[in-house]
Amino acid sequence: MTRDFRFGVGLRHTDSPSAVQDAARRGEDLGYDVLLVPDHLGAPAPFPVLATAAAATNSLHLGTFVFNACFYKPALLARDIAAMRDLTEGRFETGLGAGYVKEEFDAAELPFPSAGKRVEYTAHVTSYLRTHLPDVPVMIAGAGDKLLTVAAQQAQIIGLTGGGPRTDEHDPLAERISFVRTAAGARFDELELNLAITAVPTDGSGIPNLSMTRHFQPELSDAELMTTPGVLSGSTADMADRIRELRDRYGVSYFIVQQQHSEAFAKVIAELR
Repeated sequence: MTRDFRFGVGLRHTDSPSAVQDAARRGEDLGYDVLLVPDHLGAPAPFPVLATAAAATNSLHLGTFVFNACFYKPALLARDIAAMRDLTEGRFETGLGAGYVKEEFDAAELPFPSAGKRVEYTAHVTSYLRTHLPDVPVMIAGAGDKLLTVAAQQAQIIGLTGGGPRTDEHDPLAERISFVRTAAGARFDELELNLAITAVPTDGSGIPNLSMTRHFQPELSDAELMTTPGVLSGSTADMADRIRELRDRYGVSYFIVQQQHSEAFAKVIAELR
């Protein structure tokens, strides 16, 4: 079954109530389905920002990309998620990750467990949320086998992060999705596959700024970065064709862009709907 497209936008400007609410209203007007914020020390706390955005919108869903699960006790996180669910009349979606920045754990005076232990704890938090808040969708975003196994078995949305360059011999995105399919078993068809877009042309040249993509994959050349799944290039029609290909070839139907790309990508949304 082919899923309908969904589109999310990551909120960047959160320095005042008006900036948050203006961005949320603009995202809703441009056709985005979900407004998302990250969860990092040094950035604003997700819940107040999302509550501020919710008050200015009517249909826009609100979510995180993603909570650091290891920052939270499950019952306390569930309490806040339940409040957001109720206050937004069911528009809240939970995104979870295992956390990866040791300096943030240090600043929070929390131990920094091994990668395996962080994944185990993420599974624990996810299980608690799915048991106590079954009506709130859960996304788990990551790339490693252990985390994607948890996502495939427990989450409703799989965030496929990273992704190396595609060549004639190797397709990393197809490999990750094949892994998820095997880990999910019979529930695979129930899953929504998500991809974060990190580069979009914004000046009419058709050439994207690769700085964000390079931040996460600094070892790759520009030519290699251009072939990674999260990079779009060309005209609006070219980008729309690429998004269709990602859905038709891989089954990815939910795409997230950053706020600085939202105006340009809105033209792509219009082509696809």
